[in-house]
Amino acid sequence: MKSGFVSFVGRPNVGKSTLTNAIVGEKIAITSSKPQTTRKAIRAIHSTDRGQLIIVDTPGLHRPRTLLGQRLNSLVETTLNEVDLIAFCTPADEPIGVGDKKIIADISQLRAKKIAIVTKADKVSRQKLAEHLMRVNEVYEWDEIIPVSALTGDQVEHLVDVLMSKLDDGPQLYPTDIHTEESDEDRICELVREAALELVREEMPHSLAVTLDEIVPGEQKQTLHVSLWVERDSQKGIVIGKGGSMLKTIGTKARKEIEELLSSPVHLAIQVRIAKDWQRDSKQLGKLGF
Repeated sequence: MKSGFVSFVGRPNVGKSTLTNAIVGEKIAITSSKPQTTRKAIRAIHSTDRGQLIIVDTPGLHRPRTLLGQRLNSLVETTLNEVDLIAFCTPADEPIGVGDKKIIADISQLRAKKIAIVTKADKVSRQKLAEHLMRVNEVYEWDEIIPVSALTGDQVEHLVDVLMSKLDDGPQLYPTDIHTEESDEDRICELVREAALELVREEMPHSLAVTLDEIVPGEQKQTLHVSLWVERDSQKGIVIGKGGSMLKTIGTKARKEIEELLSSPVHLAIQVRIAKDWQRDSKQLGKLGF
């Protein structure tokens, strides 16, 4: 049996979380069109007869502008020093830029084996994909380069085979029915944040954070009391919306996902709160779990 840890690394919004979910076959990491959706190292576990692959989905590496950004980058760096295999992800529909080359230079110094994954292969023609693969090949001597589409599933099974082949022999690390280390409470918070991310304006996503305050049992359904945190009073008004319309839409969208996760009906009570400039405040970051 083989077992080991692989980390997907790359710029924000290159498809790392979507690919993680496609491999595991379950929604473990939230996804969004907004950059820096992932804010922690999420372990997703894929078990087969051949072995166990533990995927560590990390935040996108970026030039930090806040204390939160610095902590996220540090989290990625710590993770990359601990895994057996690093998979650099680059989307087929975007050129390899300065940010990519910085990441490649950084991971080249690490002991782990390294492969490249060209994500979003369904978004470009065969010719464009071939050209992108050639450019990826030119920037570093990878053990493997694999194009995939998490959306269509193309090459995902082949990618799993390659990842497994790069792992050393090892014991089973988790029960086969466990797909993540994330608690239901953490996943509930992430699903609320995912719903909000897709609905608020472009400048808002980085200011959003979610905490689960209380779970109240009920005869027919439990009530989840959740706080949706923003940094300024003006942002609070945007999230609530006229007559509470935006908050109601966020709640409806999140509740459906949460009920699917828990396999039971819930009442979701969301309160919008302000933690002034929390991304830059170490005390506030600690309260919010960073």
